[in-house]
Amino acid sequence: MNKRFLKIAAFIGALTIIFGAFAAHAIKSRVNVETLSVFETGVRYQMYHVFAIFFVGIIYKDFPLKYLIWAGNLFLAGIILFSGSLYALTFFRANGYDNMNWLGAITPFGGICFIVGWSLIVLSLYQSKRSL
Repeated sequence: MNKRFLKIAAFIGALTIIFGAFAAHAIKSRVNVETLSVFETGVRYQMYHVFAIFFVGIIYKDFPLKYLIWAGNLFLAGIILFSGSLYALTFFRANGYDNMNWLGAITPFGGICFIVGWSLIVLSLYQSKRSL
């Protein structure tokens, strides 16, 4: 087990719930439906990858491979880049800064981190000498 990833997952999981509640109560009335959808996409992908980080933390006990560490770190980077850029974009739009749409160009880099992270889990499981 990798306690570091379990702690990170628990912390980010709590943040995800806070962000979701924030969207439902604080920003819903300040932004249009499209911008709210952008924020909700960030929250949804953040939650998916909280589970991914938690999964890495659990399976590391049986598959202690460096690729799993990379996967967990990439999921964290993906949350920061993907969800973080969507949160920032929403914040700026909610405050009338419509010239910050360039932040959307950061989002795909987070998506790439997610894809590579999942791929590294597959690679780790194939390279492991232990059977599932």
